[in-house]
Amino acid sequence: MNTCAMPTAAASARPRLARVGELMRRHRGWIVGVQWAILAAYLFLVVTPAFLPLPDSDARLWNNLTLFAQFAFWGIWWPFVLVSMMLMGRVWCGVMCPEGFVSEQVSRFGLGRPVPRWIKWGGWPFVAFLGTTVYGQLVSVYEYPKAALLVLGGSTVAAIAVGLVYGRGKRVWCRHLCPVNGVFGLLSRLAPVHFRTDRAAWESYGAKKVIPINCAPLVDIRRMESAADCHMCGRCAGHRDAVSLAARVPGSEVAQLDAQDADRWEVRLLVFGIIGTAIGAFQWSASPWFVRAKLAAAEWLVERDAFALLGDDIPWWLLTHYPETNDVFTWLDGIMILAYIGVTALVLGGWITLWLRIAAGLLGDTAARLRLAYALIPLGGAGVFLGLSGLTVTLLAAEGVILTALPEARATLLVAATLASLGLAAIHVRRTTAPTLRRIGALLAFGAGTAAAVVPWVLMYYVW
Repeated sequence: MNTCAMPTAAASARPRLARVGELMRRHRGWIVGVQWAILAAYLFLVVTPAFLPLPDSDARLWNNLTLFAQFAFWGIWWPFVLVSMMLMGRVWCGVMCPEGFVSEQVSRFGLGRPVPRWIKWGGWPFVAFLGTTVYGQLVSVYEYPKAALLVLGGSTVAAIAVGLVYGRGKRVWCRHLCPVNGVFGLLSRLAPVHFRTDRAAWESYGAKKVIPINCAPLVDIRRMESAADCHMCGRCAGHRDAVSLAARVPGSEVAQLDAQDADRWEVRLLVFGIIGTAIGAFQWSASPWFVRAKLAAAEWLVERDAFALLGDDIPWWLLTHYPETNDVFTWLDGIMILAYIGVTALVLGGWITLWLRIAAGLLGDTAARLRLAYALIPLGGAGVFLGLSGLTVTLLAAEGVILTALPEARATLLVAATLASLGLAAIHVRRTTAPTLRRIGALLAFGAGTAAAVVPWVLMYYVW
């Protein structure tokens, strides 16, 4: 038997994936049709419940549109969109996202102005994520349809406005201003599939006539190496016989990250945003520390006859205000929520930063701090999924669906994410020239830093 003539599994997988990418390009019309359908469903589920009465105690998912929309958005959509980023890259962005799609469509008829420098500022993903996360907690975006319309609908209106002014058939909003663009970009670096550009094939194609590719998210396809900005829409598949959908080892992009590829704003978003701020946002409502701190603050105010901060006559779009459900925030509630989230972000982010600096110092390479930070992506992604899926569990429990193996599943996810982060960190540590003992010390320091992304979830789900 001639074994040399038999293709390996890896070799046969690559052409198969490449054909999938080319099918996406050839059937672009079908993808657009799906996007229009998703846009219509999205608008219906975001807008309609905001004008309906709040569900009563007898309402159920199958007979109440508000509860169904709540479950669709926060119980299914958000948690599993994040999972899709880690498994398939930004396919959601390029194939299904209604916000990116509508922004691109309106930009075809807009002013088409060039993108100004202020929009290209690298800190927008960090600022936008923190702003929407914190504001969403203040108005209880996961519980009330008006708040969901304000946050989600407001983001969509902003995407349309940006599309009408800047770019021509582009997704300027998605590339620079979308609140979850940075999160998606980080998580997609773990994906085992991506669109790959073969630079040698691109150059060898020569001056042959080709149809130009409109890359809506403004990616330089010729020099594309990262999956962070690619929306996986398939429009460039087969271009110049150099671009193809291909498999790769999960996390390999993070493992191969060089110093020049590390971005300080991405690291801040990961450490202080996805880990620090998100944990504070998910945790405050279950934290006994929050309750004790708020009671102590309230008693202090009452003892001094200072009742202004205990007032609750506040618009719902500023702080949660739904007297019909006995859910009303005072000014003190708002201040305490902001303080809890802010302190949590600073403590957890500061702890991680400290140990990353120690690890880099042991390695004798200051740039290693940023590279090691990217190894925290699996823990960051797992943490946000745990937080969002908590609402999934709550909504299912209200319907009588009890997930008996939930504690074991959560523990398994945390362990797997921790091991993945430690594995990626070990790869970066091995790439350095530091002595063995210093490498071991650096890896132990990184492990100490990961405690900030693990211990809060252990407290929330197994202690409190």
